[in-house]
Amino acid sequence: MVPSFVIDRVMKILEKEYNYTERTTLNRLRLSEEKDPFKILVSCLISLRAKDETTKKISEELLNIANTPEKLSLIPLKRLEGILYSSGHYHKKALTLKSVSKELIKRFGGKVPDNREDLLSIKGIGPKTANIVLNFAFNQATLPIDTHCHRIPNRLGWLKTKTPEQTEKELEKILPKKYWFEFNGIFVLFGRTICKPISPICSKCPVEKYCRKVGVTKHR
Repeated sequence: MVPSFVIDRVMKILEKEYNYTERTTLNRLRLSEEKDPFKILVSCLISLRAKDETTKKISEELLNIANTPEKLSLIPLKRLEGILYSSGHYHKKALTLKSVSKELIKRFGGKVPDNREDLLSIKGIGPKTANIVLNFAFNQATLPIDTHCHRIPNRLGWLKTKTPEQTEKELEKILPKKYWFEFNGIFVLFGRTICKPISPICSKCPVEKYCRKVGVTKHR
């Protein structure tokens, strides 16, 4: 078991290292005055397996055309696929966006639900997307867990889990809630720049002395 003061120290160091101006499009949307839940949901669905700069560009293009479920549901599928093309998996994403939009209209009056149960009941919305919407759009303390947020706590030796869902549950037990809003933004950027999946750059890591390097066979 990692002492709580170690987790606290790591989070404080990483908070200083990775400020909001450098974080992902989705994390920056948290700071926008509008904080539109639909925009955050659409951007999240586009971001799956896409680079952040691509997510930003495509999200802005699409939401300039259709910033409500009603407008998005009316876009012809082929046109929507064309907009999403460079994000990868464009056919599946187009179908998901149209399906989600129609379900929002039919079941929720065109509004994005502000609770986990309703969000997860919508086909195409999984645990990570639901947590991002709740956290970023509705200021609810949740832990959106992507590949970086799953990998790094295991590497640090904070926990020993096999899936993002398990990681979320274990982090809820050991990570103070005051860090839940920051966690995703910090660890995604940390994972993309320093704590990479293969051959992490440990020589430049600000928290290297607190890391157990679990599973690391090669580093720089």
